[in-house]
This record gives sequence, C-alpha cells and structure tokens, in this order.
Amino acid sequence: MATMNSTPPLNIDKDIKRTIHLLELLKDRNDVSLPKEEMEQLRLVLTSSFFNSVKDVYEHMYQTVDAVGSAEVRATTTAKATVAAFAASEGQGHPRVVEIERLPEGFGFNVMGGTEHKCPIYISRIIPGGYADRLGTLRRGDQILSIAGETLENSDHEKAVDLLKNTAGKIRLVVKYSPKILEEMEWRFEHTKSFRRGRGHSTR
Repeated sequence: MATMNSTPPLNIDKDIKRTIHLLELLKDRNDVSLPKEEMEQLRLVLTSSFFNSVKDVYEHMYQTVDAVGSAEVRATTTAKATVAAFAASEGQGHPRVVEIERLPEGFGFNVMGGTEHKCPIYISRIIPGGYADRLGTLRRGDQILSIAGETLENSDHEKAVDLLKNTAGKIRLVVKYSPKILEEMEWRFEHTKSFRRGRGHSTR
C-alpha cells in the first residue's frame, strides 16, 4: 500500500495572506517614497490563480520530495522540483494539485498510457455523473504526474492503476492538462488496432 512521506505538511497560506495584507496597508499610506506600482504588481501576482497553483505544487513537493538534511536543503530541493514540474509543462497546462477520495463507486475516470505504450499516464475518460465528474477538478486529457507522492515518470500502466486502487483515504494527484498529446496517443492506438485488423482480414 502506498504511503506518504513522514514530513509534516507545509501550509504557507497564512504567510501569503499576511504579505498581501501588508502590501495593501502600505499601498494606502500617503508615502511617495514607496514603490506603490511595484507593490500592486506583487499583490496581483500573489492573488493570481497561477501563483496559487505554484503554491499547491510546492507544498505537495515539500511533503513528498526525496531530500535528506536540514529544512533549508528540503526547501531548496522542493523549489527545484517545483520549477522542473512547471518547466516540463511549458506550452501545456501548468501542474495542479487535486485531492480525490476513493468511494465505493470508484473514482469515476479511466486512465491510459504507460511505458509499455511509450507514453505518459493520462485520464482518457471522465464518466458522466461519476465522482470525478461531480467533483469537477479533473479533465479528460489531464496527465497524471504523481499519485500520493509517488511519481509516475517512467511508470507502466499497472503501477498507476495499483496506486489508485491501493492508496487509502484521500489521495493527492499532481496533474497537468495536455489534451493534444492525449489525442495523439488515441490516434496511435486506433491506428495500431486498425492495422492489426487489416492484417487479420488479409490472412488466408
């Protein structure tokens, strides 16, 4: 059964909210020496959905990254892992952290891909009316980067399915939306099936 890293969860929401509050207080001060335009730009960044995604991924990486040493070492390793996750998604959807829970009905989505197919693990279908559909945070075309802290890089299909089936309680996924790659995968699979059917029909 998959287990999470024993490192306590990191939550920096309070620090971010305090920073935003201080920026707003300083902006309202009648002090011409303050760089108010730059401060407003920083406030907009800190309140953006993109920054919130970076924060979520950073907190997840902090808890699950393989780092030995001081808190500073873990923080540095986490920062590098977070940057790497976003760099890998350039030109695609940026990484997101999604929390799901295993219900008796299942998760409500199907996955495809794996090293045996020479492609990443993707959500190929959201079952209408199912748990994932009702949750609304996952999409067909989401690539699953990790499950409960276990990376799916160079993972086969069976490992992804086993992690989903065997991880108890709530599960955190790191995903990124890459529908074009899913379309290419599906075209390749369908092309391969058509080719095999064609070979079967031509055999006497």
